[in-house]
Amino acid sequence: MGFMINPKKVLVIGATGHVGGQVVSQLAAAGTEVRALSRKPPASAPGVEAFRGDLSAPETLEPALRGVDAVFVTWPFLGPDAARAIVATIAEHARHVVLLSSGAVRDDLDEQPHPIGAAHADIERPIRESGMDWTFLRPYAFATNTLEWAPDIRAGDVVRGAYGAAAMTMIHEADIAAVAVRALTTDGHAGARYELTGSEPLTRVQQVEAIGRALGRELRWEEISREAAKERMTWTAPDIAEIVLDSFASVVGSRAPGTSTVEDVLGVPPRSYQQWAVDHVADFS
Repeated sequence: MGFMINPKKVLVIGATGHVGGQVVSQLAAAGTEVRALSRKPPASAPGVEAFRGDLSAPETLEPALRGVDAVFVTWPFLGPDAARAIVATIAEHARHVVLLSSGAVRDDLDEQPHPIGAAHADIERPIRESGMDWTFLRPYAFATNTLEWAPDIRAGDVVRGAYGAAAMTMIHEADIAAVAVRALTTDGHAGARYELTGSEPLTRVQQVEAIGRALGRELRWEEISREAAKERMTWTAPDIAEIVLDSFASVVGSRAPGTSTVEDVLGVPPRSYQQWAVDHVADFS
């Protein structure tokens, strides 16, 4: 979908994250000049310039922005004032921005009912008003969220959590990145709001079973109370844990939304959750 436009340089903000890291590597593999910016940048790889910067201090982005044509942004929920300052800084240099947003954003409502949707709407709004071309990527359930089970799986064969019957179409970070790369390097994506999901809905119990198959082990789900699950979610703040648990509760006994967007944009189906588990065996071993 789209014709190659080959921007001279692309800046990836959030380059050490799961998706940002994939965007960097996929752009470099395609021969695009890449600048990778994060608070703790990795060593430069072939075709990649590493920059240190922090979205909470927009002036630190300036050196990395000079001479770039397009920017990929991962948003760390800094609020609307910070969003406006960051977008203004980017707009002084780039002509196209691709934002890793969220499937929780509602275009039909001025007031966003979901806190994560509201946080992403904070930066979508000034981007739309900036005069830049823009593309919003709105994934639903990230497969990488299930890395929270790694400590349980490394310690034994039982994964403990709430809402094991919650079914979601988990998306591989490599597919999110591939759509981002297509939007950054070809035309036809300006003004697109891409809702992204994986290939098929799986319950949390089935996700654990898929990881077990990848590891060659039989893993078992153990249902625990919501409060016990929240106490175990030490990887995030308590208010975010409540939001995550509410999301799980909302898809128990139903099907989370699935879209054809990945295949529409890339021409190939999204990777399965089973493939994701195979790709992440080292994280669970």
